[in-house]
Amino acid sequence: MKYIKPFISEIPWNYSWYYCAMSLFERQDGEQERYLQANNREFNTRFGYPNNTIKTSRYNVFNFLPLNLFEQFQRLANAYFLILLFLQLIPQISSLAWYTTVIPLMVVLSITAVKDAIDDMKRHQNDNHVNNRSVMVVMNGRIKEDKWMNIQVGDIIKLRNNQPVTADILLLSSSEPYSLTYIETAELDGETNLKVKQAIPVTSDLEDNLELLSAFDGKVTCESPNNKLDKFTGILTYKGKDFTLDHDKLLLRGCIIRNTDWCYGLVIYTGPDTKLMQNCGKSTFKRTHMDHLLNVLVVWIFLFLGSMCFILAIGHGIWENKKGYYFQNYLPWEEYVPSSAVSAILVFWSYFIILNTMVPISLYVSVEIIRLGNSCYINWDRKMFYAPKNSPAQARTTTLNEELGQVKYVFSDKTGTLTQNIMVFNKCSINGMFYGHVYDKKGMKVEVSEETEKVDFSYNKLADPKFSFYDKTLVEAVKKGDRWVHLFFLSLSLCHTVMSEEKVEGKLVYQAQSPDEGALVTAARNFGFVFRYRTSETIAVVEMGETKVYQLLAILDFSNVRKRMSIVVRTPEDRVMLFCKGADTILCQLLHPSCRFLRDVTMEHLDDFAVEGLRTLMVAYRELDNSFFQAWSKKHSEACLSLENREHKMSNVYEEIEKDLMLLGATAIEDKLQDGVPETVTTLNKAQIKMWVLTGDKQETAVNIAYACNIFEEEMDGMFIVEGKNNETVLQELRSARDKMKPESLLESDPVNIYLTSKPQMLRIPEEVPNGNYGLIINGCSLAYALEGNLELELVRTACMCKGVICCRMTPLQKAQVVEMVKRYKKVVTLAIGDGANDVSMIKAAHIGVGISGQEGMQAMLNSDYAFSQFHYLQRLLLVHGRWSYNRMCKFLSYFFYKNFAFTLVHFWYAFFSGFSAQTVYDTWFITFYNLVYTSLPVLGLSLFDQ
Repeated sequence: MKYIKPFISEIPWNYSWYYCAMSLFERQDGEQERYLQANNREFNTRFGYPNNTIKTSRYNVFNFLPLNLFEQFQRLANAYFLILLFLQLIPQISSLAWYTTVIPLMVVLSITAVKDAIDDMKRHQNDNHVNNRSVMVVMNGRIKEDKWMNIQVGDIIKLRNNQPVTADILLLSSSEPYSLTYIETAELDGETNLKVKQAIPVTSDLEDNLELLSAFDGKVTCESPNNKLDKFTGILTYKGKDFTLDHDKLLLRGCIIRNTDWCYGLVIYTGPDTKLMQNCGKSTFKRTHMDHLLNVLVVWIFLFLGSMCFILAIGHGIWENKKGYYFQNYLPWEEYVPSSAVSAILVFWSYFIILNTMVPISLYVSVEIIRLGNSCYINWDRKMFYAPKNSPAQARTTTLNEELGQVKYVFSDKTGTLTQNIMVFNKCSINGMFYGHVYDKKGMKVEVSEETEKVDFSYNKLADPKFSFYDKTLVEAVKKGDRWVHLFFLSLSLCHTVMSEEKVEGKLVYQAQSPDEGALVTAARNFGFVFRYRTSETIAVVEMGETKVYQLLAILDFSNVRKRMSIVVRTPEDRVMLFCKGADTILCQLLHPSCRFLRDVTMEHLDDFAVEGLRTLMVAYRELDNSFFQAWSKKHSEACLSLENREHKMSNVYEEIEKDLMLLGATAIEDKLQDGVPETVTTLNKAQIKMWVLTGDKQETAVNIAYACNIFEEEMDGMFIVEGKNNETVLQELRSARDKMKPESLLESDPVNIYLTSKPQMLRIPEEVPNGNYGLIINGCSLAYALEGNLELELVRTACMCKGVICCRMTPLQKAQVVEMVKRYKKVVTLAIGDGANDVSMIKAAHIGVGISGQEGMQAMLNSDYAFSQFHYLQRLLLVHGRWSYNRMCKFLSYFFYKNFAFTLVHFWYAFFSGFSAQTVYDTWFITFYNLVYTSLPVLGLSLFDQ
């Protein structure tokens, strides 16, 4: 994040903005770019942008009955009984009253409809609550209170502290210096740490002046709505000048305003176009394998019923030919029965009606009752209740319980799901010296425990009392004035994007964009280098009690490609210094040749950190010649002003200054796991459940966590890394991995290859067993190629042979694509678990979606099938409740089909004693309530209370 004044482009537009927008609007069917003008609803409405209303409900008053009935009659049993009802209305073939079918059918349809209506009413209530929230809108020089759903593209709205952001808005101004605004994005990405946004200076001058805000007529050209949470490009045209916009200027719907009294924003995307709603994915009705099995069983029972009716009809025809003639006085043929063959046809349909109880109409209602009971057991389970948050487990659906016991693949997010997202400065390496180990009086290394004595930071009045460190030698080095140690902590206190808040004198509160930065700055603070405050041009640091102000000259932002961040400052001694921190794989290539020995020693220390599963960064610096920096600064300004290939030009300029760095050392941060995560993963592995981690985090971090969670193990037979940047390389890497795991899988004679060749239309890939335990690591760039065309088959075959898979730097869409890929090629049940809005698409794509609720946000939970507060509850959900639910359902179906067959076959046997005359054994009312109540209750009771 930059806190320096943005550069202003002087390039004017070559033609009328209005003409360009309208001509593009007229020739487009789909939106390619978005055009809007502030405070001009008349202009913006011509583009047909949606208002800010959201809709997650499925029904309304008018379409509920037809739509719900249509969905219910997709169940074969319901459709069967509807056909049966029409048959019973024909007097020539009906020997049962019509209400024997109508009453059970109405009861079944009514119970299901009421359940669906209640669920949808909750969605309506939630939608209404959100859509009717109030927000302040700037109109005609005044503040008007309006509802969220009435907000339109181009409106200027005012938000206050602790308010949720109404829509995706361009930040115009705020109450904070330099128009900074702090936001919490827990609803979007599950991260509770605050992030900082900053308006461009030309709109910052609007402040809270309502006249200026109402007169603001800036025009915005930006990208069309998409689901990329961290990407936004656009241009603001105001007063004849163009200003570049990026995601640092955009406040997304779902964020919460924090530590900011007020801010104003221009609405860019509304309602379904917001990035929050774009990431929600498509809601689909999830059916279990048991539901599909029931439909298949109903078909087979239907065919069996038809065969019985056919046998009885033949028997009736034979009986009428040989015996019926002698009973004409008692059983006369009616006028519409000219022969025994016609009589047999009519009796076929009569028996079809009488034997209808073989197809169980009450089956689906009974199944729903059992599922409801199983869901209650999950909700009531005290062993899945998280007391610190007063949060019980929630079964948010009643249709998937038995599926829990069949899960084969678990797809998990990392941050906030496996980890607590709480970073702690653990160890470091400075100028080749290792700090962080604790030794006893005999010089023997000891493990840190609660009884271990902590370092006393009482000498530092600004120290954070919550910070803990145990190696006293590092404090001694600081107090002795070790030059390298001081320079190391000075770089940590300067090279970051943390904001400081000091409401009470001497009590600092840091707001960091990432918990890593917060941990490093806090560590520097406790060791005597206290980051005090920053402005757009300066950074103040209290160094061992002395306040020094550094002039901020440039910030070289961190990016996924660069994997590093640098800052250029002018010291109080008038020296120009560059401080850099980043991944060791990158910084090692940028070091000065004289650092070769120090680099080797530091790399050994980094290897030790990695074994312990710690997150690592290298720290380096460079002193710059003043004339060199001035020349570089001009190039930097030109690259910032460029509208074409701006990112590429900026990257080239950065590389000119980030070289010949002097190594200072490395940091090691512990990302604490949630309680019980390693044990849970180990247990799931024993249950033959494979674990895949799908994360947007960097590869090094994800791999460290995988080892800490026991997804990967040190004694594994091999680890494969796929990092190709084209189709050919990715294909080669995947096949190379498969060659080591199972060499015969590449041969044409391999059974799986023969199967895929002979049945190319069959997408199901048989299970392949490797010759050992392997792990696979693939990044988002390579995954983009692997998910295309023929490579998808290679990826799924290679990945599914591995014990664990780590996918790094993934977008929310890629997470869903990976889940869909496994569902498509493997006949298995999948489960996805996450905690943020970036996991919603993955949760919806899987057979079963689990949301981690609590402080990390609510978006994942609201879109999930099951929700709880700790990852380790997944073990009990799958291996206890899943198993119980599956066993109960299997026993229920066995008993249910048995009692239905026993009841129906009595009629079949009775036919041989009644001349195949389609007479009933039971009373009509008994038939009506037999299946629905009498025989169902014992089976239901046994299934609900059996474990």
